[in-house]
Amino acid sequence: MSYSNFGPESGGRPEGAEGAARPGRRRRSTPGGTPREPQGRPGRQSAQAAWGSPEAQPPGRPLGSPPPRADDGVRQATTDPRGRPQARPYGTAQSASPHGGPHGGDRQGRRRPEAEFEDTQAMMAAQAGSGDRPGRGRRARRGADGPVPPGGPGEPGGPGGPGGPAAPDDGAEGGRQGWKRFIPNWKIVVASATVLAAGVFGMVIVAYINTPVPKVEQNDAVSQGSVIYYGDKKTAMARIGKRRTLVDFDQIPKHVQDAVIGVENRDFWTDSGIDISSMFRSVWSTLSGQQMQGGSTITQQMARNYYEGLSQEQTIERKVKEIFISVKINDELSKEQILAQYLNTIYFGRGAYGIQAAAQAYFNKNVGKLTVQQAAYLAGRIQNPGAFDTAEEKGNLAPTQERYEYALDGLALLDPAKYGELKTTHPQAPKRIKHRLRNVYGGKVGYMVDTVLAELEKRGIPEQDVATKGYKIYSTFDKRLMDAAETAVRSQGNFGKDVTTSLAAVDPRNGRVLAFYGGSNYLKEQWNEAFMSQKQAASAFKPYVLAAWLNQGYSLNSYTPTQGPVNLPDTSPIDNDHSMGNGGADVIKATAQSINTSFAKMAEKVGLEKVVDIAVDAGLDRKRLEVSLAKHKYLISIGSSPVTAIEQAGGYSIFANKGKHYDTHVVTEVRESGGVVVKEDTTFKQVISEDAAADATVALQEVVKTGTGKGAVLPDRPTAGKTGTNNDNKEAWYVGFTPQLSTAVGMYKEVQKRDPKTGKVTPEEVRLNGISGGSVPAAIWKVFMQEAMKGLPAEQFPPRANVGMDENLVPRPLPKPTPPPQEWEDNGGNPWDDGDRGNPWDEGPDDGDSWGDSGSGDTGGTEDLQMGGRAAHDKAVHDKNDKNDKNETPAARRRDQ
Repeated sequence: MSYSNFGPESGGRPEGAEGAARPGRRRRSTPGGTPREPQGRPGRQSAQAAWGSPEAQPPGRPLGSPPPRADDGVRQATTDPRGRPQARPYGTAQSASPHGGPHGGDRQGRRRPEAEFEDTQAMMAAQAGSGDRPGRGRRARRGADGPVPPGGPGEPGGPGGPGGPAAPDDGAEGGRQGWKRFIPNWKIVVASATVLAAGVFGMVIVAYINTPVPKVEQNDAVSQGSVIYYGDKKTAMARIGKRRTLVDFDQIPKHVQDAVIGVENRDFWTDSGIDISSMFRSVWSTLSGQQMQGGSTITQQMARNYYEGLSQEQTIERKVKEIFISVKINDELSKEQILAQYLNTIYFGRGAYGIQAAAQAYFNKNVGKLTVQQAAYLAGRIQNPGAFDTAEEKGNLAPTQERYEYALDGLALLDPAKYGELKTTHPQAPKRIKHRLRNVYGGKVGYMVDTVLAELEKRGIPEQDVATKGYKIYSTFDKRLMDAAETAVRSQGNFGKDVTTSLAAVDPRNGRVLAFYGGSNYLKEQWNEAFMSQKQAASAFKPYVLAAWLNQGYSLNSYTPTQGPVNLPDTSPIDNDHSMGNGGADVIKATAQSINTSFAKMAEKVGLEKVVDIAVDAGLDRKRLEVSLAKHKYLISIGSSPVTAIEQAGGYSIFANKGKHYDTHVVTEVRESGGVVVKEDTTFKQVISEDAAADATVALQEVVKTGTGKGAVLPDRPTAGKTGTNNDNKEAWYVGFTPQLSTAVGMYKEVQKRDPKTGKVTPEEVRLNGISGGSVPAAIWKVFMQEAMKGLPAEQFPPRANVGMDENLVPRPLPKPTPPPQEWEDNGGNPWDDGDRGNPWDEGPDDGDSWGDSGSGDTGGTEDLQMGGRAAHDKAVHDKNDKNDKNETPAARRRDQ
């Protein structure tokens, strides 16, 4: 029998057995000698150790002699030098085949017990890892431990025998069967858990180190709504933005601190910023799929609400980050700082953020005045303020009563001696003030707020800053006068929804808007009539011509024409409504009776640019004036330019305040914690001289005494003013003043009309049904001013200064030519006779104020034309020539309607 270079065939197959020879294996016949073993084989090393050298042979066997063989050709066991029989090589038969062939006997039957034992020994050696095993596979594993003990199973030295190894089924480690094979060794489990825990701990440490404390506060955390005050700087008008007022720690009473701590975090003064038990309870609730729980300390809540980067989202990632930051905050900030920031940021309901705002919202007092019971009530609301608000609005007080009792329990635990009896002495939650669900923009307040915000925007403070930076904004508005303006407008009855009234009152000594009426309810109509509606000034513009006249050195004694029409360059002829005779009138009379021809010629004398400059310096809009000047030329002198009520009230202040003009404004000051942000502009412009202002006031007083403004007389003091009315009474004005107050009242009627062709609905002005500047507007002005002047001294206007030189603007009368025989009698029926009723070519906005117009007939200051007694076909001719004017702006289109 031959052996391979690497020992006998695995599995113990003798040469020639089925499957013994395999392709690719080297074979050679070895008549003698031991089978070759792989280099470094443990068994060989053991043999060397026993026999002394690689070349040494076992005792009793000559060098080079073949091993003894049994009759069947199988190797026989050699004798151990110590007298023990040596184990047979793996795969040898225990006895010779009775048939003398390799396939006979035991070879075809069961395996020898020794072979099974040898396999077991090899497996145990592999598990133990003893010695070096350079080979791989079964060939390297089998026999790796060298000689095996002699004897078979149960024999001495054999498996299961005395002195031998235990049998495979005797409970040895290598013999575990069934499900036990899948249970890992406890040492491996402990080692793995230790490594895993160390890894997790390391990651936590790294994450903690790399989590910085935020340095930027959330805008919501520190944002404070601003408060707008009336002019008295005490009465709050409106709150804009979040309702919060920051307070310092020393402003918060100890019992208020205790109430919050007793409810939210009883170990606050001693904890490290987190509560381990609450934290694990929260994590378990999250992992188990239950409702997410907070489990947050006061420090954690403060960090979440105060610092940028920590959202309110309930996630594990956010929670871990919050924990890290809270621990660091607890080391960097004092407990007092943490508690103060918490109490300034937390929400209490009713739109109140922070303890100070909550004290105001529920008890109408500052935090320093809260009682223990009130503090307990507020502390109890922190848990779910929105839900408590909803319950209380429905009349369900049980939830807040339960939380109040819980807060009392918390106080008793913190300090039994101080708070222990509260639940007995004060079992019921304290009474709260009624929650006023009021929209800040409701009623007339909305117009004031909107006007204030618009002015602040122009002065560099956007609305976003107003809503978040906690400004104290002091307006110019006088609450009593605001109410008086509304009362005055309603005092004259209801003229229908289409009739609109505006009112504005300005202090001429500083430009402050003390009162206005822009509408009844901002929530229904945001258009502010006093500040936004631009209507033609009509004859109420003439005082600016008067100011330019006097300021250019012409006197009140100057003689002006009263007979029309007046023809001026690039302007339609201008005439008066009624005949003023063939002569003229001085400037005082021309002002009192609002004579168009007089003011047109005065404007020509001083120059239209001078008139426009005066009006602009007095506060009127330059762009609108220049547009009107370009389109209508001298018609601007009798009121073609549109103005607003606030502009007119401010414009007339130059007469009341000795020629000085302050820009009208609605804000006097804006303050924040660091000081004043916006100061009142106290600069003024000397528009006209004091003497010119004094003489102009003399002429305007005559309007009230003998002219068109008799309806505006005040019984206890002098007043001055001017009326203005569009033709067909579409727009009516009265603007008047005392030394203390300048007020403008305007009215117009506007209806919605649908175009039958396009279906488009557009507003269109219509007649005011007989209302003129000297009637209803003057009456409204009087009611308002009587209330406004209450308690004020009856100041007198400056005396007449007699400024300037006399000027005669009346042309010398020319001799009349002898009329031809065929000339018709001038009885008013001649269609070509312009007469005294108005020139059909006069497109001017003022047909003149009649002598008898003392409150009911002022028709001056329009772009329309009163046709008087002219024939209808004359109007048709005029309309044809005027066709190109149909596309003018709404302000200039009045004459076409």
